[in-house]
Amino acid sequence: MPSRVPSPDVRVRRVYEPPAPDDGVRVLVDRLWPRGLAKIDARVDEWPKALTPSTELRRWYHGSESEGAYEEFCRRYEEELAEPAAAEALDRLRSLADQGRVTLLTAAKDPSVSHTSVLERALTATGP
Repeated sequence: MPSRVPSPDVRVRRVYEPPAPDDGVRVLVDRLWPRGLAKIDARVDEWPKALTPSTELRRWYHGSESEGAYEEFCRRYEEELAEPAAAEALDRLRSLADQGRVTLLTAAKDPSVSHTSVLERALTATGP
């Protein structure tokens, strides 16, 4: 019987929550530094801005014309993740997640409808 390859250990937390001992590598996945948070308090290990949604996409999603079109945001963000710099950063995070826990940090009030859920899916997806 072939051995099962463990899935990457990725979780999402709000950056404003206190760091936990089991966070592993803490990765800020927002383009802008979170308001009111001191860098020392955030204890961020990595901040790969190439993985964050472009300024244009972020403004579109939070603007009035998107009307909360989360599915369209996901589609556009996945296209951005396929671009060379983002794909390279994503591969690096996959490698880290294969070695131990990676905690994606965001200031989003509801990470389930933000770019972090797209990133989490991309990092934990198995197969092509």
